[in-house]
Amino acid sequence: MAKKIPMRMCVGCRQMKEKKEMIRVLRTQDGEFCIDTTGKKNGRGAYICKNPQCLQAAVKNHGLERSFKTSIPKETAVLLEKEMEQIAE
Repeated sequence: MAKKIPMRMCVGCRQMKEKKEMIRVLRTQDGEFCIDTTGKKNGRGAYICKNPQCLQAAVKNHGLERSFKTSIPKETAVLLEKEMEQIAE
């Protein structure tokens, strides 16, 4: 029997993709946002494709805010973009 592949929806482009192909954005218990490269950290997570346009779309269409049920400050969005650029390289 084939092994089941976990699928997640990108909050930017709203496409279903394999979990391994995506980046997890995490909100910790302290209310801080970061990119979880391991996918194992504790906290509420939302998934985004590895291209920066999806992160920009997620911020623009409030996809991240919907996932976390809270507003996200502009400074946090900028920090997430910088983190994502470092990972993409």
